[in-house]
Amino acid sequence: MTIRVLLADDQALLRATFRILIDSVADLTVVAEGADGQEAVDLAVRHRPDVVIMDLRMPNVDGVTATAAICSRPELSATHILILTTFENDENVAKALRAGASGFLGKGVSPDVLLSSIRTVAAGDSLLSPAATRALITRFLATPDPDDFLALPDILNALTEREREVMALAAHGKSNAEIADQLVLSPLTVRSHIQRAMTKLHARDRAQLVVLAYQSGLVKPHPPTHR
Repeated sequence: MTIRVLLADDQALLRATFRILIDSVADLTVVAEGADGQEAVDLAVRHRPDVVIMDLRMPNVDGVTATAAICSRPELSATHILILTTFENDENVAKALRAGASGFLGKGVSPDVLLSSIRTVAAGDSLLSPAATRALITRFLATPDPDDFLALPDILNALTEREREVMALAAHGKSNAEIADQLVLSPLTVRSHIQRAMTKLHARDRAQLVVLAYQSGLVKPHPPTHR
């Protein structure tokens, strides 16, 4: 099955480069391009892409607002957002992940990494490695926005004790293998617990599950340590 991609970036040259690269492989195709966030939302509604490659800094409507708009639409529940940015310098990444984005990439990634990342996100997996998760927690979730705590702890009542335990460890940035080792489970069992927790909490992917762990109070962030 061909993965359908929407490009949202205000740089025409970059969009053209991405289109050539994506259309060069058999299993991916670009269905539309948008130069700002509002175009991205309108085109997503029209084309129902599998993946939106979203720049954050665009004129008129930015990528964070567009991400929130797309992820809030029930008819676009199968559409995944892949953020392109410089993670270390852009705190809007955290807001985009909270809004429902599935992960992030730096604009300097290699062509092979970009293509494999699109496939990863289209499959419903999060593009957040354990190291990236830990960085996200340290830089952003440790200083949360007051609006983050809209999710009530009651949402956790839907989870079993084991599912909450696995979710908490994932929120600490542990991989499935590390969780399996700590809890004396198989990685496949850990993955099943993660998937069930995502289904029960209506989380699009692991990235949103991590955010929900903090929003609900299941895991408490610690302030970054300054040397």
